[in-house]
Amino acid sequence: MEPVRVGLVGLGRIGRFHAGNLAGRIPRVELVRVVDADEEIARKIARGLGVSGWSTRYEDLLEDPGIEAVVIASPTPLHAGMVEAAARAGKHVFCEKPLSLDMERTHEVVRAVRSAGVRMQVGFHRRFDPDYRAAREKIAGGDIGEVYLFRTSLRDMRSPGFDYIKGSGGFFADVTLHDFDTARWMIGEIEEVTAFGAALSDPGFEEVGDIDNAVVALRFVTGALGVVDNSRVAGYGYECSSEVMGSKATLRIDDHRRFAVQTLTPGRMCQDYVSDFVERFAEAYRREMEHFAAVVRGEVDAKPDGADAAAAFALARAAERSYRKGRTVRLVPVERDGEVLYEEVG
Repeated sequence: MEPVRVGLVGLGRIGRFHAGNLAGRIPRVELVRVVDADEEIARKIARGLGVSGWSTRYEDLLEDPGIEAVVIASPTPLHAGMVEAAARAGKHVFCEKPLSLDMERTHEVVRAVRSAGVRMQVGFHRRFDPDYRAAREKIAGGDIGEVYLFRTSLRDMRSPGFDYIKGSGGFFADVTLHDFDTARWMIGEIEEVTAFGAALSDPGFEEVGDIDNAVVALRFVTGALGVVDNSRVAGYGYECSSEVMGSKATLRIDDHRRFAVQTLTPGRMCQDYVSDFVERFAEAYRREMEHFAAVVRGEVDAKPDGADAAAAFALARAAERSYRKGRTVRLVPVERDGEVLYEEVG
């Protein structure tokens, strides 16, 4: 079978990681061209990965008839326009989250992809992590009984810097978005969001109108409760851990160590932590790209898709409103044309 021919735009940290996977770790895939606004970076990455083509123009990917699909890892403000351009060019799309920092624009992108008849997968990598997938299968299989509580912690070791934060769309759209998608995917739709946030580590967060720590309480349509805690400045390392408590059993996902080795000394026990999300979810990112290749070949459905991205973003906006207004935001999930849309109540 001929390999899926892919082009990638955006060679920041996650773009480089995706490029490395596509260039040598995914069966039946050929990374044909990489694109970045910085010519030196594009040339260097292409040469290092043995990729034949590089460019500073996104149009070069779209105009190449041999490229079937594009991976978009560019800065968030560029996502919507790039997805629409790829759809018009008949290219299947993988796009990092979020699709846009505007709700209506997000829906426009989803409609454009559907109208063009191409497939789009969105970058919620946790869905491809072996531990999270195993936990979801146990929940779906009834192994833990009725779900009572969903809890998750997502903590970065250090802030990415204020230049990034200014264009990130805010804490909840940038950080908590992954937790909202995980909550929907594992437990179900959400009807109440109550968010608390604070800027604690640096006055610069307040100066740019953002926060560095947050706690979000959820109520699912089933009646189950949820708690999300996030931090940009945990200090000790990167952590992404979750727990689901049910009537029969409780599941815990807590794989944030490089090695399963504990160091014991008198009166003390030490163990290491990973430093960032790429290290923790390396296998998930590889499987994510493998799934996208199968999507392009028509072997599997494009999930998570644009509708999932829109739903998670709607929840992030609800959390932002809750935090700013100091009140619970109540939502009604409405299914239309196979998609779930969130409408605020009151």
